[in-house]
Amino acid sequence: MKHLPLQIASTLALGCATLVASAATEAIGKDQWPFTATPRATFSEPWAMTFLPDGSALVTEKRGALKHLVLQDGKSRDIDGVPEVAYGGQGGLGDVILHPDFAQNRRIYLSYAEKGDGGDRGAAVARATLDVDGGSLSDVEVIWRQTPKVSGGGHYGHRLAFGPDGKLWISSGERQKFTPAQDMEANLGKIIRLNDDGSVPDDNPFADRGGVAAQVWSLGHRNPLGIAFDAEGRLWEQEMGPQGGDELNLIQKGGNYGYPEVSNGDHYGGKPIPDHDTRPEFIAPKVTWTPVISPAGLIIYGGDRFPDWKGNAFVGGLSAEGLVRITLNGEEASEAARYDMGARIREVEQGPDGSLWVLEDGDSGRLLELRPK
Repeated sequence: MKHLPLQIASTLALGCATLVASAATEAIGKDQWPFTATPRATFSEPWAMTFLPDGSALVTEKRGALKHLVLQDGKSRDIDGVPEVAYGGQGGLGDVILHPDFAQNRRIYLSYAEKGDGGDRGAAVARATLDVDGGSLSDVEVIWRQTPKVSGGGHYGHRLAFGPDGKLWISSGERQKFTPAQDMEANLGKIIRLNDDGSVPDDNPFADRGGVAAQVWSLGHRNPLGIAFDAEGRLWEQEMGPQGGDELNLIQKGGNYGYPEVSNGDHYGGKPIPDHDTRPEFIAPKVTWTPVISPAGLIIYGGDRFPDWKGNAFVGGLSAEGLVRITLNGEEASEAARYDMGARIREVEQGPDGSLWVLEDGDSGRLLELRPK
């Protein structure tokens, strides 16, 4: 944890929204929740979910299973044809999203950890055609890979989203290797923007450099585990800091967010990292958390079931064992509430009818539906 004078200095530099969020927010207990939480299913190490147009859902399990869940009866079955995953550490099967034209082309996108040579690993993204009735994937094609593959089992990132521009966005962690986040010959520690087939859009900020640099939209990220667009088309990203300094960032085209040169946390073991306010050329986070919440998953709510929360962001908390609600006011943000869920929260999604859905982490992770009381 930061020494108090450094924390106060960086907090004041980042503005009052960060000051509120950096303080330890008191979690709201179950008896005071403004929602009910109803278990709908249980999974083994669930990591992500997405809803299909018919109201059923796809859920990924870290060991490599893609589940099709029918919510009416809570039963799920495996979808065959998932690529082989490199399970271990933080690696395995990751995110799942639908193509914007899924109703016509039935395409889905999966992220996962993939083996390389000599024990090296890296994240990959594949697209495939889903046959729900037949319970299988076909035309599986890898369209993106982390470069280079490296040793270790952490910080894959590999969250996926389609933006309002129709482009595929990928969060790529720095794989606990620090310096690749600033290296434009690696796509680690970056936010990536691609066409839906994996090719590079001509208007990416570094497209003229070619190679993996052309894929990059922003750099200087550590372990980005959530990306989401607000109603105005702005991209928000959350990432785990080191020892202190979890972040919520507003992503700018070509922006450098500073890691590992700056952070509002320190290295594990206590070795200091300069704060963001010491290097103004790097973009500072809109919210930081010390103590950390270990953020996982990110949505910006757009439903009607919780009308007072429309436009709010929601982040799952792993070490915080909670659901964190964040108010967004234009380009500023602040933590509004934290709900004590009594379990590590790996994923948060919005359902078709405006309910909130959260996935607990772990061997018997429950899927909970949240509705207003």
